[in-house]
Order: sequence, then C-alpha cells, then structure tokens
Amino acid sequence: MRKDAKIYIAGHRGMVGSAIVRQLEAAGYGNLLTRTSSDLDLTQQQQVSDFLLSEKPDYIFMAAAKVGGIHANNTYRADFIYQNLMIEANVIHAAWQAGVKRMLFLGSSCIYPRDCPQPIREDYLLTGPLEQTNEPYAIAKIAGIKLCESYNRQYGTAYVSAMPTNLYGPNDNYDLANSHVLPALIRKAHEAKLRGDSTYTVWGSGRPMREFLHVDDMASACLFLMEQNAITDGLFNVGTGTDVTIRELAETVMDVVGFAGEIVFDASKPDGTPRKLLDVSRLQQLGWKATIDLREGIALAYADFLTKHAGG
Repeated sequence: MRKDAKIYIAGHRGMVGSAIVRQLEAAGYGNLLTRTSSDLDLTQQQQVSDFLLSEKPDYIFMAAAKVGGIHANNTYRADFIYQNLMIEANVIHAAWQAGVKRMLFLGSSCIYPRDCPQPIREDYLLTGPLEQTNEPYAIAKIAGIKLCESYNRQYGTAYVSAMPTNLYGPNDNYDLANSHVLPALIRKAHEAKLRGDSTYTVWGSGRPMREFLHVDDMASACLFLMEQNAITDGLFNVGTGTDVTIRELAETVMDVVGFAGEIVFDASKPDGTPRKLLDVSRLQQLGWKATIDLREGIALAYADFLTKHAGG
C-alpha cells in the first residue's frame, strides 16, 4: 500500500478496529478515513453506498460488527444475524460499486464446526454443525467470507478474510455480565486483590484449553495481509499456534495482577469446548508470526485496564 493511500477502517472504535488504526499510524499511513456509527449507520444501504461512492477509498479494513459474549449471542439471535448480515453486505457491495479493489474482512473462529479436529484448518469451514449458542453470528460471518469470495470470482476484486482466535488487549470489554474469559479473569483477580480475598473463583474445571492473541498482533497480521499484493483471495487463520489450560491462564493472570490467593473452580459452571486451537501454518508460511507472548500481553492488558477502568 502507498503511504498516502486513502484507507477506510470500518469499526475504528472497537478493539480490533482501534488496534488497526494504531498499527497503520505507526507504519506511516496518514490518510485514514473513519466514521462513528452516529455519523454513518452501516446497516443502512443508501448511507453506505453514498459514503463510499463519495469518498472512494483505496483500501478497506472491515472490522465493524455487532459482537458479544455467549449470553448476548444466544439471547439476541435475530439482532446478531440481521445486523451483521446488513453491515457486511452493504459495505462489500458498495465497495465494489465504488471501485475499491482491496479489502480485508474480519471474521471469527466461531465460523468453524463445533466438533472440529484440532488444530483447526481453514478448509474445515462448512464441514459440520456449528456451536448452537452463537450460530446466527457465525452464519453471518460465513456469509461475509462467501461474499468476498464471490465478488472476487465474479468481479475480480481482491477481498481477503482473516479469522482471529480469542483476542484481548486495549479497549476490551471488562463487564463481567458479557465479557470473554481473559478480561473477566483480569477484572476478577484485580477486584479480589482489592478486597483482600483469599480465594479467586474461576468457572468450570480449569481443564479446557484455549488460544489467545493480543489485538496488536491481530492488527499486525491484518496490515501484513493487506500489504501482500500477491494475496488476492482466501481465508487466513490468525493466532499464536499455541494454547493453555484455563487453570494456567488464571494462574498467569494472578501473577500479573499480584493476587496471591488460591483458585477455586466452580464445577457447576460449564467448561465449553474442551479445546479450540487454530492451525496458523498458512499465514506463518507467508512470513507472519505473532510476537507478543501471553504473559507480556496480559501485563499490557492489565495496564490498560488500570488506566481505563480502575482509575490507575
């Protein structure tokens, strides 16, 4: 990409979108185009079409989406499938109309079947049933991947898709009612430390294994994929290629936070899938690899939490 190229980041205030903005600015890209949801409603086709036809960006990072935890996905199923379908369909179609040749679409690892062989390869897509709790969201993301693929084949665009593993980092959601596991553990450990508790309760058995990627590494991968002109199509897993047990994760969080109590596992709460690890060999063979290890990343995330949520 040229340093003066006009680059539209959809969803620039979210965790991934804001990380992409930071990455682009650090790399010297200065002509960045952003709009808040109050300025541009991506679910409205005419607004999106008018905006992209007027601005005609050279590149688009498609990080806008309605997202949430298991409870939200399972409760607001119609909202999740409708809003995400509308957002991606409007942006992808209007981008083609506006002559945008290059786009990166952000998906989620929940697109893969519930009972996948491990590690999960890109070609496992559509080979089995999805996890029911977030099936509407997953179907919408699969539709986005297929939209990109179809526009590439019919119209010669170069829209690629990136599927991240579990992300964490600056601008994460720390609301215990709907946050994901890592930010929830950070907040719970911090509050237990402040209260002087002797124990720290973690859902489930602690045995499931999960993979975690710092959002700055995710943004780095997105920029890498966009800058590879030879990559004009396809789906790429983005992760570290390694995983840890929830027990190991909780222990690392406790160490970073400085909470010296004991872990108590609440076996009445579900474990979820025993293991969920992405095969990231396709992206690594192109020359990209994650650089932020888990303990370092958790320390960075905790510092951000202290600044934004704990008055630090």
